This record gives sequence, structure tokens and C-alpha cells, in this order.
Amino acid sequence: MMNFRAVHAIYAFEMARTGRTLLQSIVSPVVSTSLYFVVFGAAIGSRISEIEGVTYGAFIVPGLIMLMLLTQSVMNASFGIYFPRFTGTIYEILSAPVSPFEIVLGYVGAAATKSVILGLVVLATSALLIPLQIAHPVWMIAFLILTAVSFSLFGFILGLWADGFEKLQVVPLLIITPLTFLGGTFYSVNVLPPAWQTVVLCNPVLYLISGFRWSFFETADVSVGLSLAMTVFFLAICMTTVWWIFKTGYRLKN
Repeated sequence: MMNFRAVHAIYAFEMARTGRTLLQSIVSPVVSTSLYFVVFGAAIGSRISEIEGVTYGAFIVPGLIMLMLLTQSVMNASFGIYFPRFTGTIYEILSAPVSPFEIVLGYVGAAATKSVILGLVVLATSALLIPLQIAHPVWMIAFLILTAVSFSLFGFILGLWADGFEKLQVVPLLIITPLTFLGGTFYSVNVLPPAWQTVVLCNPVLYLISGFRWSFFETADVSVGLSLAMTVFFLAICMTTVWWIFKTGYRLKN
């Protein structure tokens, strides 16, 4: 039987941490994303009227939401589990009558919730700046939640792997952010030379952005089915890795 009280305790503590760091957790990502939107929308949008029948300002909105969602999911989850390891309180959690699934559910659930809230706030902010329409709102929410959960799990793994604050910053700054910029955040893959179009297909973030953008405008760089399959595949890999970590005690029992 699941220990819902333990899950709620971990979840509530992590959500309360957001309230204590409201400026860093909520305001800063929203302001940064809004600046991206204003700068790129004004500077480049004045030279590019439309991409695949969508105004450039509206076209970049799904990419900007994904950029924020990926980085914040990873950062929230990694810091959430790293600090208990850093302070030693993780051993109290491990010795309590709480299963690994309940621990992951509490930490990852809180990180994903914060990321989804941020995504919806950025979406609302964008709607105030430019007219938006969402062709498939259910699929939009589905991609939003799947991506948030997947990368929160990835951040959880990162927080267990890292043995210093520097490593917590390396992956989001040097891997996640560049892949997001190269995954079609500000452009369509179709504008690239044929050789580069093939190279970009190796970028997993492309499939996330493409599927999410389809839910808005019914236009995508790759098929929606493939985008969904890649998202679920990445989620499965992260879940398997977390299961292995708790089974072997990697970075937890030493």
C-alpha cells in the first residue's frame, strides 16, 4: 500500500521551497523567457513575416516554452535531491518506511508541477504579447506534462550523480540549452540545408519541440507520432535508470 502521507510530505516541502525562493523559481525564468520573446520576436520577426503560414512571433512561442520547461525541470529536480544528499538528510529519508517509488514520486512530482506552472505562466504571458490559438489543447497539455516529468526524472538522476554544485550546472548549461537552441526553437528545420536537416534529426529535443508546436499550429518538422514515441522512450530510459540507482544504491549508500 502506498504511503501517501510520505509522498505528500516530500511534495509539500519541495513546493514550499519554491515559495521561499519565489524570485529565483518563478519570476526569473518568466522574465528571461519574455526577454527572449521580445528580442527575437522584434529583431527577427520584423524580417521574417511567416514560417509555414504562422507569424514568426507566434511560431517561436512553443520553442520558448520548451526551452524554459526543459531547463527548469532539470534544475528543480536536480537541486531538490542534491541538497538532501549534501546535508545528509537523505539517509533519514532512506531509513524511513518510504519506498523508492514514493521518494521519486514526491521529488519528481514537485519538480514537474513547478515546471508545468511555469510553462502555463509563460504561455499566458505570450498570449498577452501576441495573438495565439491552440489547435489541440489536450495534446498541448499532454506534451507539456510528459516533457516536464521526463526531464524532471533526468534532473533527479543528475542530482544523484553530481558530487558538487559545478556538475549540477554543467549539463543544463552545456548540453540541454544548446540542444534546445539547435532543436528548432527559433526556426523550422526545413530552412536548413539538406545535410544539416539530417544531422538535426539526431537531436532528441527536436522531437519534443516539434510535437509541442504541432499542438499549437498543426505544423511540425517530424511526424507527431514519432515525437510522442521519442518522448515516451526518453521517459522509459529515465525511469529504468532511476530504478537501477535505487536497486544498486549508486550515489546513495556511499
